[in-house]
Amino acid sequence: MDEELRSLTERLRGESSAAGASAAYDRLVATEDPDELAAVLTEPGQPLWARELAAFRLGLAGDRRAFESLVLLLNHRDPPRCASAARALARLGDPRTARAAAALATNELRVAYALYPVRLLVELRAPEAVPALITTLERRLRPHDPYRRVALACIDGLGTLGDERAAPVLNDALAHPALAEAAVRALARIPGQR
Repeated sequence: MDEELRSLTERLRGESSAAGASAAYDRLVATEDPDELAAVLTEPGQPLWARELAAFRLGLAGDRRAFESLVLLLNHRDPPRCASAARALARLGDPRTARAAAALATNELRVAYALYPVRLLVELRAPEAVPALITTLERRLRPHDPYRRVALACIDGLGTLGDERAAPVLNDALAHPALAEAAVRALARIPGQR
């Protein structure tokens, strides 16, 4: 079993047991039928753990029927759900993924949940990544912004991507003591900014 799937199934086993649904859980873990998994995503009344398991398995298999469910989970309040959705979306190969991740990363109303969309954008290295990370980081440079982890993920991601368009916002980040060290490292990775 894939390590990512093993981690997810361990977490969801507890959720399904607490709900008295161990048999349903065992069936979803064991099935090799993608149509059975996809049905879980559309049938009313399915618990969140079942939808997550089905979407994750379909995503790993490259089945695009999982896309919408994975995007919803990417923006969930529970970080492990976001992390598993990001892993599955990265492997799904759906061309809509980068645009969806950019929309989530730049949604100021959901910025508390932007960490995994930001990381996914960096992993995808899509054209949407740099503009979305710049926009998100610019907003995090306001005084007393509480989303330091999101800002640091943007800085690290912009350094990883090494795009010169990021230099101005990274230079602005130097003025913020909590972000300055990361900004120096990121700037060092951008050609011509050393």
